[in-house]
Amino acid sequence: MSLRRSTRLSANNVPDVPKTESPNGVSHSNVKKPSTATKKRKSKALAASAAAPTQDGPNTDEASFLTGIIKVPDDQFTVPDVPTTPKSKRRKAIPDSSSLPPPLTPTPSGVGLMSASSYGHPLENLAADKARPAEPYATNAPLSTPGGSRVVAYASSPAKPPTGSQNDNQSLNKKRKPKEIVPPDVGALRPPTSTTDTLLKDACLHLCSVDPRLNDLIEKHHCKMFSPEGLQEVVDPFTALSSGIIGQQVSGAAAASIRKKFTSLFEDTHPAFPSPTQVVEKDIATLRTAGLSQRKAEYIQGLAEKFTTGELSAQMLVSASDEDLIEKLVAVRGLGRWSVEMFACFGLKRMDVFSTGDLGVQRGIATYVGKDVSKLKAKGGKWKYMSEKEMLDVAAPFTPYRSLFMWLMWRIENVDLSVMQSS
Repeated sequence: MSLRRSTRLSANNVPDVPKTESPNGVSHSNVKKPSTATKKRKSKALAASAAAPTQDGPNTDEASFLTGIIKVPDDQFTVPDVPTTPKSKRRKAIPDSSSLPPPLTPTPSGVGLMSASSYGHPLENLAADKARPAEPYATNAPLSTPGGSRVVAYASSPAKPPTGSQNDNQSLNKKRKPKEIVPPDVGALRPPTSTTDTLLKDACLHLCSVDPRLNDLIEKHHCKMFSPEGLQEVVDPFTALSSGIIGQQVSGAAAASIRKKFTSLFEDTHPAFPSPTQVVEKDIATLRTAGLSQRKAEYIQGLAEKFTTGELSAQMLVSASDEDLIEKLVAVRGLGRWSVEMFACFGLKRMDVFSTGDLGVQRGIATYVGKDVSKLKAKGGKWKYMSEKEMLDVAAPFTPYRSLFMWLMWRIENVDLSVMQSS
C-alpha cells in the first residue's frame, strides 16, 4: 500500500508539459502552444509573401489590385501608390469624355493644338525660305516626315522674269522655244495660281470682289494662318491629328496638360511629339497614364498604326483632293468630319474648306445675311441658325477661298454690324 501511494505522489509532482501531435496522430508533450500574438505575426508574414512579385513578372492578383498599386516595367512609366478609401467616401466616377457629343464650334483645345506654333516640333520655321507656288485646292503648308524632311505640293520655284537685254532674249527665243512649266505629278493638284507670298492677298481680293462689305472685316481681322509667315510653318500631320484628338471635349488647359504628360512618356523625343512608330510600341495602359480616356488612347494608337503602315502619309495628304482627303481621314476611328475639316483648314492650310456643321459658322452666316440670331437660339437642333443648303448657297460665290470666308464668319459678331448693312 505505501509503495503504491508514493508512486501516485511522485506522478502528481511532475510539471505539466504542453502536448503536441505527431503526424501519425499520437500526442506528445514537448512543444508549447503558439500564443495569439505569434499567430498574428505569422498571418502577416504569409500575406506579405503572397503579395510579393514572382520571377515571371509583377504580381497582378486581387490583393495587389486592391492596394491601389499599379506596377509597370521601369523603362516605361511608374504610377505612384494610390491609397484606398472607404466606399462611402469615394467620389462618383467621372463619365468617359469619349461618350459625350463632339464639339460643334472651334475651341482652343481642338483647333489651337492644330496650329503649327503649338507643336514644339524640332523642325525649324521656314520663314527665311523663298516663296513657293500655292493653289487654293492644294495643301499649302509644308508637311514634315518622320525622317526629318518635308513635303510640299509644288517643289518647283515660281517662274521668274528673264534677265538680260531685250536682244539677248530675242536671240534665245529663236534658238529654242521657252520651256513649258508643268506642275509636278501629284495626283489631283491643279496648276498653281499664286505663291505663298500672294495667296492671302488673292483670297482677300476675291472675297471683296464678291461682297465689298467684307473689306472692313478683313482689315480689322488679319488672318495670320494664310499669311506668308503662316504658310512657312512646318506641320507634322500625325502631331496635328493626334493633338486634335487630345483636345476633343476638354478645355484648352486640360488639353495642354494631357499633351505634356503624353510627350513625357517618350523620353527620347520629349518635349517634341513622338513619332507614329514610338506610339505603336506603347500599350494602351501606358498611354492612359497621361490622362487619356480609353477611347482616345485607342484612337491615337490606331492613327499611329496607319502612318506606320503607310496607309496615311505626308505625300498622300499633300496630293489628295479635298473629297479624297475627307473620305480617307473620316474612315479613321476618332476623326469625325468636323475634326478633319478643321485639320484641312488649320493644319494643311487648304483654302476651300467650309464646315456646314459648325455651330459658330452657322451663327456667323446668319448674322451676315441679316437674321436676328437671338431669336433663332430657341429653335434648337443641328441647324438652329441656318439650314445646310442655305449656308452652301451663301458661301458658293466665295469659292475657292471659302476657308477664309469661314474664318471671317467666326469673327463677324465681334465687329460692328453696321459694316454688314447694305448701302
